[in-house]
Amino acid sequence: MASSHASLAKEAIALLHKFSAGRQCLDDFMEYASKDLQNIGTLHKKFILDVVSGCIEHKKLLDVVINVFYGQNGKCLSRGDRSQFVIICYLAIFSLDDLGLQRFSNIIKSLDIKKMHMFLTFFFTNLTTWIQNEWNSIYDAAYVEKHLIIPLLRWRPQMDSLMDRLAVTISGGSQIKKAPIKTTEPQEFSLSKPKSRPLPMPELIPQQEKSKPVPKSTYMAPKEMQMMEEIKQKNHQKTEELLYEANVKQFRCGNPEKSQHTKINSWPIKLNSAAILRQGALYDRQLEEELQRMESLVEGAREPSSFLQWQKEMREKDLQEELAKIERRRLEGRISYEEAAMARTRIMERNQKTAQLKKEETAQLMRRYAEKRLQEEKEMRDLVQQVAEGHKNSKTAKEKLQKIKQSIVKEVAEQRRELLRQALEEAQAELSRRFEIICEIRAIESLPRVRIRNFDDSETAGHELLGEMSLAELKERLALLREAQQTEQQEKREHILEEKQNKKQLLLEQLDAINLHTRALAQATAIRKKEREARPGFRQAMTRDETVLALQKKLEEKQQERQRLKQIESRKAKHSEQAAAHTEERNTGTHGKKSLTVKSWEELELSLERHIQKDSPYVVSQTETLKT
Repeated sequence: MASSHASLAKEAIALLHKFSAGRQCLDDFMEYASKDLQNIGTLHKKFILDVVSGCIEHKKLLDVVINVFYGQNGKCLSRGDRSQFVIICYLAIFSLDDLGLQRFSNIIKSLDIKKMHMFLTFFFTNLTTWIQNEWNSIYDAAYVEKHLIIPLLRWRPQMDSLMDRLAVTISGGSQIKKAPIKTTEPQEFSLSKPKSRPLPMPELIPQQEKSKPVPKSTYMAPKEMQMMEEIKQKNHQKTEELLYEANVKQFRCGNPEKSQHTKINSWPIKLNSAAILRQGALYDRQLEEELQRMESLVEGAREPSSFLQWQKEMREKDLQEELAKIERRRLEGRISYEEAAMARTRIMERNQKTAQLKKEETAQLMRRYAEKRLQEEKEMRDLVQQVAEGHKNSKTAKEKLQKIKQSIVKEVAEQRRELLRQALEEAQAELSRRFEIICEIRAIESLPRVRIRNFDDSETAGHELLGEMSLAELKERLALLREAQQTEQQEKREHILEEKQNKKQLLLEQLDAINLHTRALAQATAIRKKEREARPGFRQAMTRDETVLALQKKLEEKQQERQRLKQIESRKAKHSEQAAAHTEERNTGTHGKKSLTVKSWEELELSLERHIQKDSPYVVSQTETLKT
């Protein structure tokens, strides 16, 4: 049964080699192939057709592996071997569970063992790296992980043992070759040694003339490169300043005051014409209202000054209460930040303890695994010695296979020569036809062209229409019309300039009025500011609040506690580094001969962190703690 699967795999390879994707339909090809395989049993026929159709359907998935494999090892491979690599790749991905390891190994051994060992090593080495990434771009990542990668990783230990056996077989086959027989080489018989010739006097080395320096006019570096370099330096300096500002103003978010970017500057604002006119109209309306108020006061009306004073006091009181609330919220936010930082440090300590326990457990497991691995290697050496004795008569089979390959190559070369000859004849016929067409075109172009032109500008066309004109009259009328248009445009331009001048004068007058009002408003705001400074400040009223004082005291306590935790953590880190250095010096002499590498330990630590995160999702990982 094992040999039958090997022969069926060869039939599938030959059938897949006949299929051409661009010229044949899959259904027609399968129907044609089933007719050719009528002499084979039903199960065997189904196996061959399923394998070939699966390779054609999953061509995009298999080409990801085969194309890169040929790109790396194309020098030692031929295009005729592509079908067998496709079949083996399909069987390893989709049919390994159905076949089993024994049947799959029999199929591998029936083919070229060296090439199969090279392909399987390449495939299983790069399975979880770029191959998985390329498959994720074709299918869904979850589907690839569940149905393709995990089954292959489950078969990985058995495939490693199979590749080891193939490597032993290849090395055993190379040892059977006989070493070439060394022949004795005759040496001449010398009676006397000839005298050595005297060394000639060294000739004087001619001194090379100094080369002239290259003038600056030959090549000048472009200014753009220097400008780009200066811009880069300025941008780098700007980023450093922004980074420094961000680090300095880290806790500015808790400040209730406005930032420097949102404060309105006291610089003069450039206004357009519409804004100037609108501002002037506003000041005129305010002036009229003020004049009406003064007239009403002169006539005997009263001004609501007492109510305004009471309203102002109430607003100031509300503002003080609002500032106190903002300060309380800011202090509560700072306190919650400090508590979160302390909670984060506690979680880090708990994670480190759990990771240390897991490391100790994995170290014990790795020691047991190393002992088991040494025992398995010892058993494998014995098995290799037994297998090496059974591969001595493979030389004749290789010679027969080489002859069959040479005959196939000759047939392919003859067919290729016939196709090239036909293509050459067709190309020559096409070139001769094009040459005849070019000669005809050149003969037609060489004929002379007679052009007679007698035209009078002052005559009409003779159609006897009412508005018929000659070309000269039409040109004259167009010139007169153009002059009239130019005069009209000149008048419009003068009118527009006059309107612009009037508008400019109006804007200047409005700007003078705006400047006058702004100066008056500035004096009024200065007077109000002096009055406000004379009263007790808002900050004193805010500091008198008992809740604010209590929150400030609590914030200082939290900050001191966090600083104390940081110092304790730094001491622990130094102690752990010293202990790790001592253990490393102690273990270098005793564990030098072990086969475990640093890479395996790093992989174990990463898997350990993933395991811890699965067990406890709220635990912070070790890499995140290092980043913070």
